[in-house]
Amino acid sequence: MKRILLSLAAALIAGPVLADIQDPPMNDYGPTRKLGRALSNLMYSATELPTTMDQINDVEGNSAAFTYGLVKGVGRICVRLRYGVIELFTFPFPTHKRSFRPPYKSNLPWIHGGFEEFPPELGFQTRKSYTTGSQGY
Repeated sequence: MKRILLSLAAALIAGPVLADIQDPPMNDYGPTRKLGRALSNLMYSATELPTTMDQINDVEGNSAAFTYGLVKGVGRICVRLRYGVIELFTFPFPTHKRSFRPPYKSNLPWIHGGFEEFPPELGFQTRKSYTTGSQGY
């Protein structure tokens, strides 16, 4: 009887230790995010051209922007379109390393060689409201 109570107490104490975490690291990447990434890659891939040309213009000048920047931008558009089509048809399935993460090289370690998860945004955008409302201050 003592052994049964001891093993029951051990099971009750060790039970929560074996539980799964409630918010796993891959929870942010799921099929809906993959579908959204596919649609944004298909709809907004053209924003790679002016963004790439602007980056090349800042680093190497005007003539490089309108030659090398143009070619590199068109290449990045084609890559985004290809991944958009692939992810559109495979969004319900974890295809890249058994996850829903993007299959292309991240932009973080490869500053000018990788891709961000979503296409770049054009123009000035702010996500903060610096006004006090509709009082007209």
